[in-house]
Amino acid sequence: MNNFTVAIALLVLAALAYQMGLVRGRGVASLAGPRATHSRPGYHGALAILRAALPAFAIYVLWVIFGNQIVHTLVLGTIPTEFLPQDAMQQKVLLQRLANIATGFGVLGEAQPYEMAAADAMRHYQGLGQVLVAALMATVAALGLFWSWRTTTAETRARNKVERAINIALIFCSAVAILTTVGIVMSMLGESLRFFQMISPSDFFFGTVWNPRFATTGAEGQSGFGMLPLMGGTLLISFIAMLVAIPVGLMTAIYMAEYASNRVRSLVKPVVEVLAGIPTIVYGFFALVTVGPLLSALGAGIGLDIRATSALTAGVVMGIMIIPFISSLSDDIITQVPKTMRDGSLALGGTKSETIVKVVLPAALPGIVGAILLALSRAIGETMIVVLAAGNSPVLTANPFEAVSTVTVSIVNQLTGDQDFASAQSLVAFALGLTLFVMTLILNVIALVIVRKYREQYE
Repeated sequence: MNNFTVAIALLVLAALAYQMGLVRGRGVASLAGPRATHSRPGYHGALAILRAALPAFAIYVLWVIFGNQIVHTLVLGTIPTEFLPQDAMQQKVLLQRLANIATGFGVLGEAQPYEMAAADAMRHYQGLGQVLVAALMATVAALGLFWSWRTTTAETRARNKVERAINIALIFCSAVAILTTVGIVMSMLGESLRFFQMISPSDFFFGTVWNPRFATTGAEGQSGFGMLPLMGGTLLISFIAMLVAIPVGLMTAIYMAEYASNRVRSLVKPVVEVLAGIPTIVYGFFALVTVGPLLSALGAGIGLDIRATSALTAGVVMGIMIIPFISSLSDDIITQVPKTMRDGSLALGGTKSETIVKVVLPAALPGIVGAILLALSRAIGETMIVVLAAGNSPVLTANPFEAVSTVTVSIVNQLTGDQDFASAQSLVAFALGLTLFVMTLILNVIALVIVRKYREQYE
């Protein structure tokens, strides 16, 4: 009983339940009259799905969550005491070996008699559990269909029950999103607190040396965890990216919204938005192979020493990548400005360009600022372009022609390879992640303040 089979069975059950509820609802409506029934037949069909398919699905979910644990407990009970490991990790290894023996795949060495017996018991319990779960699902579904058929009357408030179920589902989805965010923050916060028990927060936030690979203990080791070089590289690359993306993206949006014909707009906008769909690894390769050498050659032509892998290379390519975030969102926002505001400006003698600068853009400013901050958040969190194009040199510098490193690249470096998550070298990645989260939160707060201020002014 695999997931695909269960999904097909549940879909068939849902279709059958809906059809039965629909037929029953129509029969009740034909006897009592359409005006005498509380809910339409479609709501009775949806209610039948909730009473039949939903409980069956819940039973299967419970089996998926707890079934293996029950089977493993029963299987361990069949193993003789002298062969049963006491360590939980060794028991897990043994259960994996028994599963391999039971399926016949991935078996290393000759199986012992007790292992063969335990594997047979595992197959037996798994098969028995699947049969019991299938029978229970079928029984619950049948009872749900019978209950729905018998209780469907003209007074049945199927619509209210279905809408209440939809409301609960929406609340559940919202709670999942919120709890996921809280879980991510709490996990980073907990590991960050462990890190700050080893390394002083002042050395981390204000240190100017980043060399965690050779950091051990003591003052000399603590000085290797300074994040200022990483933060400086992140802000420098993001600043260059925004210098490229804001003018190009905003001018593109203004042209498409105010000057371009419908035909040109229908061609240009999809082409610009294609940039957002290109994988970042492709941008990184483009920066490494094409943009970096090109900037280095241009710099040599005018007497500047520009490294092929530098903050400038990464920033320019990253700016190209985030142009669609600004242009597409700003275009949609500008087109939402009421035409009456444009007509009023033109009627008072303003030119088209004056109308755009003094009327349209101020009215669309909250949305434009939101688009810019969204693009900035995307730039701060970018990794692959920086890995390939920035040089991965964690030094504190304001020279865009030199190699730098960023917070995201350092997180990848610290979590690459075998890590025990007990040393400062590994835990520092969580502190860096928490710092990035706080930075993004601050950007969102700033955007919210600006949007509220100017929205009240222009609404």
